[in-house]
Amino acid sequence: MSQSATQGPRRQAKKSLGQNFLIDPNVVRKIVGCLDVQPLEAIVEIGPGRGALTGVLLEQGARVIALEKDSGLAVELKTRHPDVQLAVADALKCAWNRLPQAGIGKVIGNLPYNIASPLIWDLTAQFQAVPGRIVVMLQKEVARRLTASPGSRVYGALSVWVQTFVQPRLEFILSPEVFRPRPRVDSAVVSMSCRSERPTADEGAALAGLLRVCFQKRRKQLKTSLRGVWSGPVQEWFAAHGVDPRTRAEALTPGEFLSLAQVLPAAAWTGDGKARH
Repeated sequence: MSQSATQGPRRQAKKSLGQNFLIDPNVVRKIVGCLDVQPLEAIVEIGPGRGALTGVLLEQGARVIALEKDSGLAVELKTRHPDVQLAVADALKCAWNRLPQAGIGKVIGNLPYNIASPLIWDLTAQFQAVPGRIVVMLQKEVARRLTASPGSRVYGALSVWVQTFVQPRLEFILSPEVFRPRPRVDSAVVSMSCRSERPTADEGAALAGLLRVCFQKRRKQLKTSLRGVWSGPVQEWFAAHGVDPRTRAEALTPGEFLSLAQVLPAAAWTGDGKARH
């Protein structure tokens, strides 16, 4: 969550909501600069807090729609920035697929560490604005996972999923000193541009199930992980793509995972990601 460095009395951050308020105005402007704000553009801000990012967005002529879960902070924000369209809401429950229909093509936010991964998973899959852009601050380790390449130690299900829907870029690292209270780890800013070609809903469901199975025990060979759904089409896929079934999951590219998912219908997976027998 963000905070103005100069306005209003200090407010105690809520640890339960993962609040760390931005206090460096130069960093705030650098973050907003990654979004390429245009005058009168509608932008959704996740977790505005005390409005550090909000203020700069408004200065640059944006129309800000803010999602703030903390009702106390929401009151402060509306008092400080009455032009903001404010919703006291949980970002994890937001219907991101409705934003483009409302003419909203950009999202920005300082994400609490405790919800960053599931929120990014949902946001990148549902937000289908083209062209569209997302700029978020999150834990550096999560940022590394979002942008990891195949074969990397941190490359995993989140890497593949996000890179299937968007093109992520690690913009810069933030030290704990630019926040109050100071987090115990470094943060990072990641920008993401929405891809024009995206999986269908069924393909996305199949991909999600495939990733859960393949990365639950990442040291397993793919043939072992997929034994519950191994079939002629799956075997043919490995042969056609020149992939050894003994390969481990971290060796496949996002494109290969999606291609493999396309021969595995969503109905092949149960709700917990296990293969149906």
